[in-house]
Amino acid sequence: MTIPNRKVIDISHHNDVSSFDAVFAAGVRGVIHKATEGTGFVDDQYLKRCAPAMRAGLLWGAYHFAHGGESISEQVQNFLNLVGVDNDTLYALDWEPSGSGPTMTAAEAKKFIQLLEAQIGEGRCVIYSGSTAKEMISGSDPFFGSRRLWLAQYGTSPTTQVSWDSYWLWQYSDGSAGPGPHGCPGVTGDVDTNSWDGTDEELANEWTGVGVAPAPPEVASVDIQISVAGNVVVTVNGIEIDV
Repeated sequence: MTIPNRKVIDISHHNDVSSFDAVFAAGVRGVIHKATEGTGFVDDQYLKRCAPAMRAGLLWGAYHFAHGGESISEQVQNFLNLVGVDNDTLYALDWEPSGSGPTMTAAEAKKFIQLLEAQIGEGRCVIYSGSTAKEMISGSDPFFGSRRLWLAQYGTSPTTQVSWDSYWLWQYSDGSAGPGPHGCPGVTGDVDTNSWDGTDEELANEWTGVGVAPAPPEVASVDIQISVAGNVVVTVNGIEIDV
């Protein structure tokens, strides 16, 4: 049995947010917000909540709800028109059954990811899915497996499609189904809650998929002394040089 460690919530315009400070105080460190759906829908709360969440110290992410049978390029454009391209945002494809049409196929999901990553950087797109990935992907697919999986499974024994050795993030509850803790202070209504296995620092380092900036190289200390008495004498690490 896997015990959830609630560190991330994902919300949309369906949720009311009273305080992102309360969300942070509850131990949550990341928020992934619905941005767009299909080729035309835009969540009107996405831009309003981005800055307040980040001011509260929360990591910020965006997801696009996939539609099958619609233009993939137009869906990517709809997503990026709202979210933009930066190195601070987590980008995710929400790949699950659509209530307004067919579910996105594996080929369509792959094309969406390819077109999106051509803009944001290869390997950055997080794939949110549960049973859909298990049903749509045939066998082990290295394309999908090389990207982070945000697994949706409301039980205590989460399992992944064979393309992945493990999940990156685990949505363990929709606020009703699945193990606790349910909900989150600062947000009303059923709240999707997600478990993270690592530390807060590890979550922050891996959040955007860009990677941690390398530490600057160490520079050897140099002792320089300059004295002026007729000629200029420069001493570098004990060696005098006439200038």
